[in-house]
Amino acid sequence: MIIAVIGAIMFVGGASTWVLVQNQLSAENIVVAEDASFLAGDNVNGPFSAYAQAQIINEHALDASGGKTYAELDREDPVRAVVMNGSFLRASLFTSVLAFGVSAMAMGLGLVQVLGGVALHKLGRHEDL
Repeated sequence: MIIAVIGAIMFVGGASTWVLVQNQLSAENIVVAEDASFLAGDNVNGPFSAYAQAQIINEHALDASGGKTYAELDREDPVRAVVMNGSFLRASLFTSVLAFGVSAMAMGLGLVQVLGGVALHKLGRHEDL
């Protein structure tokens, strides 16, 4: 039964983290850009909307730099700061996407552990009869 309890703790921890990240993203009032390839106009509050916004930020940064990345721009190029900010924003959004993924994994593994623990407990009780 200890396995099931640990699984339940994992599930609750994963769910709590998901809600925390979702609330923090929502509090930023970010909206996916209208020219995004998907979820345009959606509030950024989940993994897919965060990914969509990160992708369009990259497109905008590449447009501003003529297709060059931060590392490819000359140190004196004034566009370099714009591309750098875009890179930082993308990294932040991808961190939230990663957090959602780890949270989902924790919830999934926790659920599997709960089911496995309950099954083992029932099998153990059946053997005692």
